[in-house]
Amino acid sequence: MPDEPYRILSHHMSQLPTVSLTVDGKPVPARAGELLAATLLAQGLHVCRTTLHDRTARGIFCAIGVCGDCTMQVNGVPGVRACVTPVEDGMRVETQHGSGAWQCAFDDTGHAR
Repeated sequence: MPDEPYRILSHHMSQLPTVSLTVDGKPVPARAGELLAATLLAQGLHVCRTTLHDRTARGIFCAIGVCGDCTMQVNGVPGVRACVTPVEDGMRVETQHGSGAWQCAFDDTGHAR
């Protein structure tokens, strides 16, 4: 796909069906079943979060779910590790700033956001 400049097209995951998610409000294509970190790297996106005190950018480091550098807000939930989280169609992903903030899944009328 031309909109995935860093995807390895010869890898078997590139042959899987495409799903769509949003990253910081922008639509991003992904492959069904791949990890969120792989989707981000395929798009050339390297920043998952910023630190609490000085807003230093952090990204994928260990890639096995241990270090926590790749934590992001996913569907309003902070602290989700991108390196071990499979993508889902319609997923809302945001760069996490500091510890993140919980977001209610419903609006003021009780309807899902």
